[in-house]
Amino acid sequence: MIEAEGLHKVYGDLAAVQDLSFRVMPGEVVGLVGPNGAGKTTTLHCLAGITVPTRGRIAVAGRDLAAEPVEAKSALAFVPDEPHLFEYLTVEEHLRFVARLYRVSQVDQRIPQVLREMELEDRHGALPAELSRGMKQKLAIACALIHDPKALLLDEPLTGLDPVGIRRMKATILDHARAGAAVILSSHLLHLVEEICSRVMIMRRGRAIAFGTIAEIVAARPDLAGRRLEDVFLGLVGQDGAENE
Repeated sequence: MIEAEGLHKVYGDLAAVQDLSFRVMPGEVVGLVGPNGAGKTTTLHCLAGITVPTRGRIAVAGRDLAAEPVEAKSALAFVPDEPHLFEYLTVEEHLRFVARLYRVSQVDQRIPQVLREMELEDRHGALPAELSRGMKQKLAIACALIHDPKALLLDEPLTGLDPVGIRRMKATILDHARAGAAVILSSHLLHLVEEICSRVMIMRRGRAIAFGTIAEIVAARPDLAGRRLEDVFLGLVGQDGAENE
């Protein structure tokens, strides 16, 4: 489970995230959407323990992120929108390194499973420079999955993937949710969010302006009844990213 209570992050005079409170249950995939600069990445960084909130409480798998940072971070995985890989480690060495950090047991059995899941079996000895953008993304996700996290934070996870890779990645996200992971997915691909997310949080200027199932969000705006998520999104934030009052 992922919990945030009164999450607030300020940079100087800029309130990047303002008083967010929500809960993502095990088995749930929540979509995080909003215009550029809405505060999505800052929210993910706070949840991952990369950025310290100005105030508020975060818990991962029942562990308070501030009071028990090691235990909380051990239960989560964060995949940024740009893969950060080690230049001189092969694909398999990346997985062994991360597995060692997380003290993964039976690593020799776990690595082939993850390589197969990410379709990287034939690239296990390749260095990052030998990988395509999509393969680098797959490797970053493989590193995130190696310790079977209870909370999964994904920032634009389909970047660089081909249609086959996109289909496989959607299945992987849903498989891990069904296995009990709480998942937050941030993406500008609204059709993806609509397809695999059980609930959606729409952000603007650091605030959540809507949170719930698409049906629940639409119920608050009868003028959007029967619309797809893209129409709902544009109806709430406006064609130019300015929220309709």
